Amino acid sequence: MDAKLTSAERERQVCRWLDSIASDAEAIYLVGDLFDFWFEYKTVIPRGYNRLLGKLAELRDAGIPVYAFTGNHDLWMFGYFEQEFGIPVYRKPIEREIHGKKFLIGHGDGLGPGDLGYKRMKKVFVHPFSQWLFSWIHPDFGIRLANFSSQTSRAATPPEERAWLGEEKEWLLQYCHRKIELGVAPDYFVFGHRHLPIDWALKNGRGRYLNLGEWLHHCSYAVFDGENIQIRFFENEQGVVNSNWLKDGFQSVSTSILTD
Repeated sequence: MDAKLTSAERERQVCRWLDSIASDAEAIYLVGDLFDFWFEYKTVIPRGYNRLLGKLAELRDAGIPVYAFTGNHDLWMFGYFEQEFGIPVYRKPIEREIHGKKFLIGHGDGLGPGDLGYKRMKKVFVHPFSQWLFSWIHPDFGIRLANFSSQTSRAATPPEERAWLGEEKEWLLQYCHRKIELGVAPDYFVFGHRHLPIDWALKNGRGRYLNLGEWLHHCSYAVFDGENIQIRFFENEQGVVNSNWLKDGFQSVSTSILTD
């Protein structure tokens, strides 16, 4: 699927998706990069996102638990989601047991080998002093500058990194195997950040690494029904999962919904 939608159209699409899953969802996990850029000034909310924020409030008012993770595009979340919606925000991967299955869930940025430049830059971005400095920039300029930087970063992604790199180069897959070697062996590692729908059987013969893809091109997410997990696509009939085992999909009643 080509990224032909405007930001406003994509926001409406995400809201349609949330409406479509609300009746089945036992819980919803939003694993980062929910916004292209987000900074919580003390008295200013970034312009836009009204439909999405309203939809999240509606889901929480209906009693559906929602969990959010910071991604590399929305690192600067400071309490608004917790205070306004009762949505906890996680900055690191968390371990969670759901219906007897063990999950390790996170955004995925900064994990695995390599990417040392970003890891150093992230330490600067998350430092309280850096956040304090940015808070003094007028929102009209600060948000415009950040959005330009975000779009430039997306455009600079090498073409070869927009496709599956192979088992030896996929850093999140290497991270999963390393965690297993260290004794952390959940049934499912679930991440975003990579921007590709991936469902990969791990070398221990039991675990799987799932990447939820993104909503610029793939409109992909995962559904866990208490026994199995599956990557699905919304309004994208051409969606393809990168997998080393998947042949035929399965249909199930959704309980936990995960998306990047």
